[in-house]
Amino acid sequence: MTRVRTRTWLRWLPAAAVPAVIAAGVLAGSLPASAGNPLPAKTPEQVLKLIAQHGEPALSGTLEQSSELGLPELPKTGAGTDSSSTAWLELLTGPHTARVYRDGPDNARVQVMDRLAERDATRHGNEVWFYNSKDNTAAHAQIPADAAGHPSGADATATPDQLAAVLLAKIDPSTAVKVGADVRVAGRPAYNLVLTPKSDATLVASVAVAVDGQTGLPLSVEIKARGQADPAFRVAYTSLTLGAPDASVFKFSPPPGATVKEMAVQEHKHGQDSGHATSPAKNSTHKPAVTGSGWDSVIAFPPGAAGPASDATALLQQATVPVRGGRLLSTALVNVLVLDDGRVFAGSVPAARLLAAAAQK
Repeated sequence: MTRVRTRTWLRWLPAAAVPAVIAAGVLAGSLPASAGNPLPAKTPEQVLKLIAQHGEPALSGTLEQSSELGLPELPKTGAGTDSSSTAWLELLTGPHTARVYRDGPDNARVQVMDRLAERDATRHGNEVWFYNSKDNTAAHAQIPADAAGHPSGADATATPDQLAAVLLAKIDPSTAVKVGADVRVAGRPAYNLVLTPKSDATLVASVAVAVDGQTGLPLSVEIKARGQADPAFRVAYTSLTLGAPDASVFKFSPPPGATVKEMAVQEHKHGQDSGHATSPAKNSTHKPAVTGSGWDSVIAFPPGAAGPASDATALLQQATVPVRGGRLLSTALVNVLVLDDGRVFAGSVPAARLLAAAAQK
């Protein structure tokens, strides 16, 4: 099996961001265009091998992200709207532009450019900073030494190669894979790898990954929902420079007057949680269960697995609708059922499938 490397920091985000991981794990996007001179023909297997060999990128560029998920517009004021822990939910609605800088596994920076503010996530070695210029607040965390060599990434705005790795991991006999017509992304010719679920029970219609014809780096990812002509979610480079950015880009200091909060990071050591010994039995109580397979699968989280309530809960409450025994977050690509007893069910399947899975537990 082709091994695709994932680079993401999502495991280091606060517990409040867990629902974002559920959603972002199946969402992505692209920006196809005429490719100009054709690339040498490749089979799907050859394109997957090209992706697996692209290595850890050193680059700088601009990303454009757009979402047509059917989520309601989130309020701009009210409880929880100024919290950095809710930023990921805002990123799932509307268009966003981000500047991205990466140099190996331990240096990365993402600047999400809002109309009147900037959100910044920076990693330099084991130091991680999150900054929001809207309220001049910063959060700092230090990744444990035992995490050296673990995957890394930035904030809830992932780059196309990070999202592509999640989606390509879904390839199994339930997926049809082909190479479509060449595309051109950020001025670079790319292969267009198209994944189509064979099942009619999933909300996902197709996934397209634009793969740089020279380096194998995914340049864009696009996912379409059934019954929709336009992509439900896409992210793509609009400009890209390969090569290491200036080292100063990864050095962050809070601006004068900024409010700084230290974030506690759990150590992911065997048999430990947050530095305290934990029995295997306790660990297993929070282990998610998966029913079904492939694109039809449903993930069930036991009570407490999503972490304690937070400011994000208030916004999430407004994005959900009441259903029997809980609340439902419904989008064009993924449904999340949060039950009153604390259990959570999620999947790229109709809501009825989640309700049926919940009734069987």
